[in-house]
Amino acid sequence: MSLPNMNDVMFPCLVLLSEGATNAKECQPGLKSHFSLSDAEMDERIPSGMRTRVFDRADWAIFHMMKAGLIERPKRGYYVVSQLGMKAISNGSARSLSLSALKEFPLYKRWKSEGTASKEDVETGGDKDLGATPREQLETAFKVIDEALANDVLAAVLSLSPARFEKLVVDLLLSMGYGGGALERGLQTNVSNDGGIDGIINEDELGLDAVYIQAKRYASENKVGRPALNAFVGSLTGEGASKGVFVTTSDFSKDAMEYVDRVQHRIVLINGDRLARLMIKHEVGVRARKTLVLRSVDEDYFSET
Repeated sequence: MSLPNMNDVMFPCLVLLSEGATNAKECQPGLKSHFSLSDAEMDERIPSGMRTRVFDRADWAIFHMMKAGLIERPKRGYYVVSQLGMKAISNGSARSLSLSALKEFPLYKRWKSEGTASKEDVETGGDKDLGATPREQLETAFKVIDEALANDVLAAVLSLSPARFEKLVVDLLLSMGYGGGALERGLQTNVSNDGGIDGIINEDELGLDAVYIQAKRYASENKVGRPALNAFVGSLTGEGASKGVFVTTSDFSKDAMEYVDRVQHRIVLINGDRLARLMIKHEVGVRARKTLVLRSVDEDYFSET
């Protein structure tokens, strides 16, 4: 089953807190049982890796219910159900709790109208009834931006000349650490007479171990087939080389990928999507425009021990 969202965990968390749990962590066993979640589902983490998804959603659900007055926090990290919360459980209204339902509570309305908390897009990210936590909304938004950037990067790569594309691939491999990142160890071969090799990266100072590169700037619908890979293997053999990287702006046919798996040479295939994402990761052809810092409480600092 799909993991419960923030709306889904509100009522179970409220009940679990009324039964003795004191925070989101202590609600975890009860949520696992209530939703029949597996160990793997309970261990699934948000993209940042900082928290599990179930814990993150429970923690935010408790936070929002506290702002509505259903839960009180006598001290940091310790929550109890308020009289209002107990009443909602007893009369059954708590079963329909959600972000939208909380807006009917006076305390929640007041909180939403104060300061930055009044900006719904910060708290709901436009998904007012989907129960996504602010952290999840931020990470989802980043994925959308990252996906758009990858498409823009690939479009920019396709606008390059073949020779400039070959240089880009050498620059990328150097940025990834091949050749120790030393520019003098990256070589773009002569375009008119490259023998099927577009670049060479020496992995050591003496050039005893080298990675040979083939770069093909193809339109997305023009996949690299087995004949091109077969020619590349022949070029490697002619050079006495054992390692190769074949890069294309399009993709590889199934036959080409199966062929590479069978040859003795160590060949890595990089298609257009992976190329764009590697360029973003290693900051080749892209630059940081703005840095956002996501902070959390330093538990060690506040520890009494």
